[in-house]
Amino acid sequence: MGMHNPPHPGKLVAECIKSLELTVTEAAKGLGVTRKNLSELVNGHIGISATMAIRLSIAFGSTPDCWLRMQVEYDLWHAKQKQNTLKVKSFKKCA
Repeated sequence: MGMHNPPHPGKLVAECIKSLELTVTEAAKGLGVTRKNLSELVNGHIGISATMAIRLSIAFGSTPDCWLRMQVEYDLWHAKQKQNTLKVKSFKKCA
């Protein structure tokens, strides 16, 4: 069962950065990404890619799978909110 309106995973990244008393610039350098890229992530403007999930796993712990699951849960919840606006024909169900 999915979470109701899950937070963007960038919020957790921001919390990790803050708890380690890092600046976004320092964290970006440590992750090997641009400050702009990390800023966009922590502000919820972009999602976590597979490569970023690996970087976050190395830097902050957990597993890449965990980071990606958070992103998928966030994306799927938001997509479901727009489900009724999709124009899709229902075909015979696959077994």
